[in-house]
Amino acid sequence: MRKLSLIAAAAAAFVAVPAMAQDMATTDAAPAPAADTATAPDGTRAFGIEPYVAVMGGWEQFDRQTVAGIPAQPKGYNLDGALVEGIVGFNVPLGPVFVGAEGAVAKGVSGDIDWQYGAYGRAGFRAGDSGLFYGKVGYRWNNFHNFAPGVAGDLKRDYHGTVYGVGAEVGPKDIGLGGLTGNSGLRLRLEVSTFDDAHSFRPMAGVVAHF
Repeated sequence: MRKLSLIAAAAAAFVAVPAMAQDMATTDAAPAPAADTATAPDGTRAFGIEPYVAVMGGWEQFDRQTVAGIPAQPKGYNLDGALVEGIVGFNVPLGPVFVGAEGAVAKGVSGDIDWQYGAYGRAGFRAGDSGLFYGKVGYRWNNFHNFAPGVAGDLKRDYHGTVYGVGAEVGPKDIGLGGLTGNSGLRLRLEVSTFDDAHSFRPMAGVVAHF
C-alpha cells in the first residue's frame, strides 16, 4: 500500500512540474504594459513637433499718424487694405500647453498694401478636444504700392515694426463636426494683431492644416 502511494505521488509530481514550467514560460512571455498613448489635439502625440501650414484672409487698418516711419497720407491715398496670407510654422506640444514659431507672407488685394513679411513666436494652451488659445509676438515688414507725391521718395520702401497678437484655433470635433475630417488636423483660426505698439488693427481668419 505504501509502495502504491509513493508511485502515485511520483506520478503527480511528474505531471505537475511540466505544467508549472509552462505557466512560468507563459508569464515571462506576456506582453509588457502598453506605452503611454496620450495624444495632443487632432490625435497626434502629446510631446514632439507639430508642423503646419495655413491660409488666412483679412484686413489691416493703420492709424492716421506716422507709424514706424510710414508717412501719413493725404485724402485719396489708402494705406489700409484686404490681405491674403500664407503661413508655415510648427508647434512644440508640452502637455496642456504649447510653444511654437511661424513665418508668414501676405499679399495685399486692395488698398495700397503690396506685400508683408513676418516672423513670429507663439505660446498658449489647449482647450477641449483640439482647441488652441495663444498669444504671439514678432516682427513684420510692410511694403506699399505707392505714396502721395512728395511724401515718400522711395515708393517701394519697407516699413517695419514689432507685432503683437492673440488668437484661437478650433478643430472639427470642437465645433460639432466630429468625423467630417477625422484626425486630419484641420482647424479654423481666428486672430487679431497690431503693428508697432497698437498703430494698426488686423483681424484675420483662415484654415490651418496640422501634420
